[in-house]
Amino acid sequence: MKALVTGANGFTGSHLVKALQQRGDTVVGFVRKSSNLSRLKDTGIQLVTGDISDRHALRQAMQDVDTVFHTAAFVELGLVNAAKMERVNVEGTQAVLEVAKEMQISKMVYCSTIGIYGDTKGQVVNETFERTQENFSSAYDSTKYEAQQLVDNYAVIGFPVVSVMPSGIFGADDPHFGPVFKLFLQGKLKFWVGGDRMTGVVHVDDLVSAMILAAEKGERGEHFIISAGEIPSREMFEIISEQTGIATPVEVPQPLVRVIGNILDFIGKIFSWNPPIGRERVHYLYDRCVRVDATKAREKLGWQPRSVAQILQEITTQLKAEI
Repeated sequence: MKALVTGANGFTGSHLVKALQQRGDTVVGFVRKSSNLSRLKDTGIQLVTGDISDRHALRQAMQDVDTVFHTAAFVELGLVNAAKMERVNVEGTQAVLEVAKEMQISKMVYCSTIGIYGDTKGQVVNETFERTQENFSSAYDSTKYEAQQLVDNYAVIGFPVVSVMPSGIFGADDPHFGPVFKLFLQGKLKFWVGGDRMTGVVHVDDLVSAMILAAEKGERGEHFIISAGEIPSREMFEIISEQTGIATPVEVPQPLVRVIGNILDFIGKIFSWNPPIGRERVHYLYDRCVRVDATKAREKLGWQPRSVAQILQEITTQLKAEI
């Protein structure tokens, strides 16, 4: 197989590139000119540079390609550039779909998110669930939902595209959770927020495995939720604490977090700064709860992820070796 991976330099994309290479597949990576390529060091893959909405560059990247894995996305919460997020997540996906259809790509796998289901208010849902939340919690929420609608529309008109919906993607080199775990392992994470928040977890390499299985076995228009399980963030630290002996961080009371979030949000708007805690992040911590069931991926694709506890223990072992 010859595969194209958009966002090949990213967290998920780079792990996918390496997994495909290990299978013996030929891989083309689509990246921006300004992309940091350190994650692709020593892979030796062919790279095509361009903006994700650059159709000419996409045509070049898809020459003789069988399968397209679309992982490129702008992932961020808080005070973000909503227009840029729209260009990447929506217009970029539209361009990839258009060119892939034009080039008669045999299969496309789109990396979506469980966020497309909106706030399920604690209800555990599967792929048959229809979003009930009328508004959107963030620009990321709205743009990924809109992009998913584009993907589904292309499936309806006959284009062979399959979607995977991962929960929180974890790994030792994870740019979101990884730095938090490093601080904890260094004994520098003294406080935490939203300990009761249920977080869906999947190891990045298990997500990659699911994407490859979806390319092989998924049928046109199918959705696959990809999650190894859920856990309150407080219990994440308790599992790591048992393994390392490091004390779990003290939880900051919710009312205080909300006040801090409002203050930092105000400051961020003045100084064009995206604070670590703002109104949007507070909303995700305390007010929004998306819970999912990944049975379909296990049964239809034969997907066998490691457990949540195993994921956390493996990451801890890897990070301890690096610190």
